[in-house]
Amino acid sequence: MNEIHPYVILVEPQLAENVGMAARAMMNCGLYHMRLVNPREYHLSDKAVAASSNAGEILEKAEVFGSTREALADLQLVMATTARHRDQVKPVYTADRAAEKLNQAGARGINCGILFGPERTGLHNDDVSLADAIINIPLNPRHCSLNLSQAVLLAGYEYYKTQISAPAEQLVTNHGTPAEKDKVLGFVDYLQNKLSDCGNYKIDGQREKLEINLRNIFTRAQITEQELNTLYGAVNYLSKGHSE
Repeated sequence: MNEIHPYVILVEPQLAENVGMAARAMMNCGLYHMRLVNPREYHLSDKAVAASSNAGEILEKAEVFGSTREALADLQLVMATTARHRDQVKPVYTADRAAEKLNQAGARGINCGILFGPERTGLHNDDVSLADAIINIPLNPRHCSLNLSQAVLLAGYEYYKTQISAPAEQLVTNHGTPAEKDKVLGFVDYLQNKLSDCGNYKIDGQREKLEINLRNIFTRAQITEQELNTLYGAVNYLSKGHSE
């Protein structure tokens, strides 16, 4: 069974630029199905297409509906984004938890949607009442309002993270090869030999600590072979007493 990605439903968006920027955010996050409920401005206007930044295909395929109920008619799981307490009995999820739920539902072939309200007011209570659950994005309580495209991007990004396996951390070596420990420690030995007659290296009680510090510096650095060669050259130059 093919996984079904959520629809992004914009209820009564006011500005064409915001619809375009929402399409851009969707494209960033691998979401391609946009639905519009009574947009105030034409979603294929020059302003919208320019704001979409090469995500025009989403605007071209966007479906337009006369009411929120019509836009949700064929969906089986709908979540509404809102920052306000609505006095409605519904599950409230953070964006990352909602993304997990949407991912699990989509994997089972369930048609899902995420509701976003107008820029000025957010979703009306009537719209929220049509949803199965609420997505609340925790933000600074002193200022938690979001631009429409920001809200789409935040919710979309959390969903996109469920689709990928991005490493939490990586070393970018630009095609360089990380040096083997033997080569790194060989350079440390070389450097220590050059320092043998300098400062605290002459003091037996200090030498061991300094040697450990040097090893820690260079083994922690995840240094590449090219960088080692550069260091060898620099130390050679300096050790010969060159000056400007």
